[in-house]
Amino acid sequence: MKIALACDHGGLTLKNEIAKYLSVGGYEVADFGTTTYDSCDYPDYALKAAEAVAEGKCDRGVFVCTTGIGISIAANKVPGIRCALCTDPYCARMTREHNNANVLALGGGVVGVNLALDIVRVFLDTPFSEEEKHRRRIEKINAIERKYER
Repeated sequence: MKIALACDHGGLTLKNEIAKYLSVGGYEVADFGTTTYDSCDYPDYALKAAEAVAEGKCDRGVFVCTTGIGISIAANKVPGIRCALCTDPYCARMTREHNNANVLALGGGVVGVNLALDIVRVFLDTPFSEEEKHRRRIEKINAIERKYER
């Protein structure tokens, strides 16, 4: 499985820990940056990585900024992306089972490394439930997206 990683300067430390964890776990990592602690804008990195997931070049994504909020908002502007900000493994499991989320957002200033790695593990290990009610709800989300495409 190929995982797109993205972060701003506030998420760099956690992103680097996640990259090591994924590499050791046998995942292929595509790192869309940033790679420095210089102040930068999270939408620039979220866009590149989200496009890679939406286009099928990466299977899933893990994006990090200080809170996870901004980078998740930016990622969700890309058609086909369902990015969920998670702060615990339960939310990570539910967003995969119910929403078939393809991108996980984390806050580097919100969750510690051990908790973040557990959230990532659950997010990547949990399959979509395929239940009809969840497929129906995702299709309704997709219809909203199509309604506002330009």
